[in-house]
Amino acid sequence: MTAVGFCGEWFIFACDKKLVAIHTKQARERFVFDCSTAEKKPTDGKDDNSSDAGALEEVGKDKVLAFAVSSSGKLMALTDDSKRLVLFRCGPSWQCISIRWVVRRCTSLMFNKAENELLATDKSGDVYSFSVAKPQREGELKMGHLSMLLAVSMSPDDKYIITADRDEKIRVSPLISPHNIQAFCLGHQQFVSALLVPSGHPHWLLSGSGDGTLKLWEYESGRKLQSWDLEEYDDTAGSEAQHKSTVCRITSSPDNRHVAVQCERVSTLQFFTLDQEGKEKLVPQSRLSLLHCPLDIAFDPEGRLWVLMDSIDAPLQIYTHRRDIWECDAQSPELNIVTEAFKPHWETLEACSRTDSRFEHLHKVSFDNVTSYLQKKQQRLEDQQLKRGKAQKTNGNKKAKKDTAGAGI
Repeated sequence: MTAVGFCGEWFIFACDKKLVAIHTKQARERFVFDCSTAEKKPTDGKDDNSSDAGALEEVGKDKVLAFAVSSSGKLMALTDDSKRLVLFRCGPSWQCISIRWVVRRCTSLMFNKAENELLATDKSGDVYSFSVAKPQREGELKMGHLSMLLAVSMSPDDKYIITADRDEKIRVSPLISPHNIQAFCLGHQQFVSALLVPSGHPHWLLSGSGDGTLKLWEYESGRKLQSWDLEEYDDTAGSEAQHKSTVCRITSSPDNRHVAVQCERVSTLQFFTLDQEGKEKLVPQSRLSLLHCPLDIAFDPEGRLWVLMDSIDAPLQIYTHRRDIWECDAQSPELNIVTEAFKPHWETLEACSRTDSRFEHLHKVSFDNVTSYLQKKQQRLEDQQLKRGKAQKTNGNKKAKKDTAGAGI
């Protein structure tokens, strides 16, 4: 996983086994957390006689799978494929508060608004809640899906937890009693890969999917308000791809004026605005064409968009919205500070950018057995007709020879 984000004025970069935090305003020492050198899971004697399921469990490589930042920017958490769940305090200086262990590899993390609870979704479809106030306490199982969970979000008032899975479902559940389902948001044709509740519109939900669409919901009722096919909107999209481009990131600016949407392996970012009063709630605003495919995007506290790109020459760029367009701010002092501190990790970034797609294996594979059956049936009928024709011709030749022989007598 390669991802960027902001924790206050700290620029966060996660790639491979490391998480790096660089202060964008001051010449402060960068913080680096290397999962490969972190605390190992203690062995339990009873594990030696565990079942075959435990023996077949895949060994982790300490690669970061997801991270999350609290709304205040004071807390951060990450998880890796060795099943660590690491909690950090970001200010005034970085501190590792705890390292806990999850049951299954996690797919996404999120702090609640009160910042006393950390939610973790895993590949088996479960959601666990971890206490922030008691950082050594084990996680509590909150709810479960029948399919792998890919994204999680929450209502700004911490009333609802919103989860998205591989089977196209978005589920809205009360956080206090998640077994009582409030609503389903149904309409995607592929796995749901990204969720966002815009802070300026607390009753709306944006979702992105492997079907290449961006949808707007009124999530408490499950009502779909609008849908955009991003490939139709993007005239640079090609038709030769096997699957539609997966929406891998939806993020909004701090002032809620801009919603940026990133699709995997597409070099164009798309921007929307949300209109509470208009007939169309989700309105296309502009497009930003990049020289390289973005690996991840994030807004900083000032509303500028930071783009991490698949380029070893200039992997990081800042874009500022001026006069209704997004302009590259190549001379930004913050960009120079981060770029200098970022250089030692460029080789790691280049290696990560060559890895396979995060979502490629999640696409449904359709089997058209009917077409194959009809083709074989047609071939069989043609073979039978050909055999009949040959038989009739052979019988005709025999009859002609018989008639000729009878005339000779």
